[in-house]
Amino acid sequence: MLARSDPTFSLTLPSDREIAMRRVFDAPRERVFDAWTKPEQVRRWYGCGALTLIVCEIDLRVGGSYCYVLRGPDGVNHGLEGTYREIVAPRRLVYTERYVTQHFESNEALVTVTFTERHGKTTLASLSVYPAREDRDAHLASGVESGAALTLERLAEHLATMA
Repeated sequence: MLARSDPTFSLTLPSDREIAMRRVFDAPRERVFDAWTKPEQVRRWYGCGALTLIVCEIDLRVGGSYCYVLRGPDGVNHGLEGTYREIVAPRRLVYTERYVTQHFESNEALVTVTFTERHGKTTLASLSVYPAREDRDAHLASGVESGAALTLERLAEHLATMA
């Protein structure tokens, strides 16, 4: 089932518990991996719309954790946090992810991100597997499609400045 597709970004639903996203960047794999995993880089592009990134912590090692907190214009914080399970730089990351906000914490998803380079362009592919269809659907209902598209567009713009 296809939820959204354009020349650079696609979001699909491979099963009733999965969300797959893919984005092509005009940058080498090492640059995309660094922008995805180094806090000093993530701080420059992560987020979308009116949300402001106020916390960006990354302990990039197996067993290490990450935490991103975005603050909305209403003052409400929206956090993403998890633990790294596998790191094969600059090719692959596997980590858990859960969303935390005022009066709500999601169940944990398992996310696999791959970085594949071809002819100087890198395809970032992300597969999130949720414990149940309801968890996946709640994530979709939260606006993940538009938020991810905007956030990855900001990453593309940032990558151009890293050249």
